[in-house]
Amino acid sequence: MRKFILYTIFLTSAIQTLSCAKNDSPASDDDHQQKVQAAVDSVRLALSEKMSIDYPYINVIIQTPTEKIFVSSAAAGNQPLTADTYYRFASTTKNFTSAAILNMYEDGWLDYKAKITDTIPGSDTPYVPATPDWDFRYKNDITIEQLLQHSAGVFDVDNDTVPGYNGETYTDYVMALDSMHQFTTDEMVNVLAQNKNLVYFTPGNGYHYSNTGYSILAKIIARVYSFKAGADKTYDDYMQDYIVGGNSPVPIDEIHFPVLATDNAMPDPHVAGAYLLPGGIQQFDNYNMSAQVGEGNGYGTMNALNTYIRSLMRGENVLQPSTVQLMQTDKTPYDSAYALGCNYRINLGYGHNGARIGYLSLMAYDPANDISIVSMVTMWDLRNGTTSFLLPFNAIYDAAYAARNALGYPGKP
Repeated sequence: MRKFILYTIFLTSAIQTLSCAKNDSPASDDDHQQKVQAAVDSVRLALSEKMSIDYPYINVIIQTPTEKIFVSSAAAGNQPLTADTYYRFASTTKNFTSAAILNMYEDGWLDYKAKITDTIPGSDTPYVPATPDWDFRYKNDITIEQLLQHSAGVFDVDNDTVPGYNGETYTDYVMALDSMHQFTTDEMVNVLAQNKNLVYFTPGNGYHYSNTGYSILAKIIARVYSFKAGADKTYDDYMQDYIVGGNSPVPIDEIHFPVLATDNAMPDPHVAGAYLLPGGIQQFDNYNMSAQVGEGNGYGTMNALNTYIRSLMRGENVLQPSTVQLMQTDKTPYDSAYALGCNYRINLGYGHNGARIGYLSLMAYDPANDISIVSMVTMWDLRNGTTSFLLPFNAIYDAAYAARNALGYPGKP
């Protein structure tokens, strides 16, 4: 089944100043806990009415300067989730990929302004392979920055249909034949090399969300790290060693980025995603994420995502405050909200969202009020195309806004 492309509607923003207040584990007030629970319950009940089902879960974690609150609104008969329940956070992975690229930039390992055909500093090795598989149109003109901004024009073989593949995306077509196929970036980029007309625009002359563009970034991360380490390294190796693992500035052991088709299970407790289809419900649990490396393969917990986005955007994690501001504001003129793996939404702040196999989630940090928020739901509605899909998609935002409003902060604009 063709995936529904998650193109978030962004709103124009102004550059805001990062707050320096720090309160990592504040206790929540019981009255506030009840208010947030009631607010999220109301969003789930409204969604249930629109979808004519008892929607399974809407979950929110919100941290303010004085308290941290988690709520899980669950359908009758469902056990509420916890803030430490694992789930696949999908395209939210792109923010981690951007953090990795920018951390390498801070360390002098790469130049994010460089073309992807330039050589890794201190080497004769190009950022991407100089092989026939990688001979795709406009390759020589694309920069790392443009990939981060979705302004490179790289065609997305994971979201858009490809000629010759039965009217499907390349990844959907292959997964239907073999659900345990081990995808590689070389393989997916080769689809572009074989179909040189598959481009959105010339590099730097537009905006088009591209999972394949971020797959290329993951390849660059692996190649740069392999050169520096003097041994073969993967995207996940770098993420664990520098971004979320035990040696990172803010270790977050619950976050993982599987690269192997066989690494398809999440730890317990975890929650499955689901599609609501015209003929019933399709659930997803163990799943091959090897086609989504760097663009959507991450999984973790809501607590973990809250720790990550809060510490990163406050300049207390792997990136310096000046680089965090760069992540937030280095935008293409063709999109007013998406910068370097980071988007902005009024009254939520900076972060990213994600959609994959039934999960919909977002993480964001609002520097104006020092509020971090993570919202997650567990079912897509595919009974009526994009119209029905947008119901649970909008609910992740409605729930986040409702939680803020319940605590007296500006909510939905």
